[in-house]
Amino acid sequence: MLNLYSCRLFASLLLPALIAGCFGNSDSPSGSTANRTNPSQVVDGLNITATPQGVCGPGSRPESGMQGRVSQADHDAGLAAAGFTCNTQMVGSFAPERVIGTVGGFKVERYRDKAGRDCAFADSTLLFPTNILDLELGVNVFDMSDPTKPVRTARLITPAMLSPHESLVVSQEGGVLAAVLGNPAFGPGIVDIYDVSEDCRKPVLKSSTPLGLFGHESGISPDGKTFFSGSPSTFTLVALDISNPSFPRPLWTGFYASHGLSISPDGNRAYVASFTNPAGMLVLDISEIQARKANPQVKEVSRLSWDTVTIPQNAIPFTSNGKKYIMEVDEYSGNPGPIPVAIHGSKVGAARIIDISDETKPKVISNLRLDVHNVENREKIASDPGAQNPTGGYAGHYCNIPTRVNPTIVACSMILSGLRIFDIRDPANPVEVAYFNAPVKPRVLTLPAPASNWAMSSPAFVPERKEIWYTDGYQGFYVVKVTNNAWK
Repeated sequence: MLNLYSCRLFASLLLPALIAGCFGNSDSPSGSTANRTNPSQVVDGLNITATPQGVCGPGSRPESGMQGRVSQADHDAGLAAAGFTCNTQMVGSFAPERVIGTVGGFKVERYRDKAGRDCAFADSTLLFPTNILDLELGVNVFDMSDPTKPVRTARLITPAMLSPHESLVVSQEGGVLAAVLGNPAFGPGIVDIYDVSEDCRKPVLKSSTPLGLFGHESGISPDGKTFFSGSPSTFTLVALDISNPSFPRPLWTGFYASHGLSISPDGNRAYVASFTNPAGMLVLDISEIQARKANPQVKEVSRLSWDTVTIPQNAIPFTSNGKKYIMEVDEYSGNPGPIPVAIHGSKVGAARIIDISDETKPKVISNLRLDVHNVENREKIASDPGAQNPTGGYAGHYCNIPTRVNPTIVACSMILSGLRIFDIRDPANPVEVAYFNAPVKPRVLTLPAPASNWAMSSPAFVPERKEIWYTDGYQGFYVVKVTNNAWK
């Protein structure tokens, strides 16, 4: 169990580590022969069975060996430079040929404005100001009218947008884009709010205020009226009323080690990726905040942890055939002990699906993970390029779903393993049906982390074209199409 000391110690260790990493360190899945039922899959314990894979169809460039692995031999043979694909193809990109610092960050958001224009918002760094080395800055705004040629129409460089860390969020219903100034430890909590409803290509700043207390991660209600600023290392969670984005006002402050959080459709529940007591998922009753009661009280509904827990990153509610679930993902790897992150640790949190039919008794029903995440394989892959990066390596970082009602897939950024796509029509028995591990480009600085993938962002979706948008820290912004009917 993490305590306040260990969280702060983690924050102090993570910042220099990340700086070092920046500078070097039918109705079945397409062609699938995988068994849709996987009764042997372990849903807890340390050596959890990897998610079964479907077959890679025409046009794929499959991995050469272990699921999720990019070995030194792959680099030497030029396979990593070509990239690995399974039922995916690159549609377009916004990416430099050679990277010095980091050119992709933690979030990609999609928004369609009132006129039907399609835009992407993507932060441009994993740690400000390493992107300056590549003449990048702030949050990129892309006109996605032609996904084969993303056009940057603006760079948002107000305080929070310069260093949003993991906090960039958008509300389709509310037409607002928001972030809080943050870093791997905590930032001074300046919250920037933009109106993107009229012309998403040209966001309009409505306010920039120091109301977030501290910054690192965030959440936003689906209606776009409540923004949450979370800082796990300071144990602060702040709710702001942004119904008038020009004049945000504080509603509530709580003592929670909140990483990312997602809000239920009715605004009455917060699903918190929590650092401590124990690390895992925390369900909070926030109905009094949603109702705008004076001096609102927040009540804890339940907590859940799991044996492989590392650093819980985000928890997203969804329903499948009327039943309630959570899609949760952990970041990085760790070892037993009080510090939750390690260099190529033996324990990888990866991702999981949690049944919340009874919200007072949530339970893990399945896991989304790769062979490279399993304890028995960690020694074999320890010398692979990038495996020793403490804020990278073979581990998870973000997952997202295209809809919160009956999603058929989930896409996860799994760092060295790239973008991984899972069929979750049967939440208890997921199948990996596609992946895209971007072509590895030359790097100016290769120590201590050599050239590799660094897929860290929460992806966005275009279901009508079967596209997924995401960024890689080393490579840039990508538009990826899922092929061979792998996305049902």
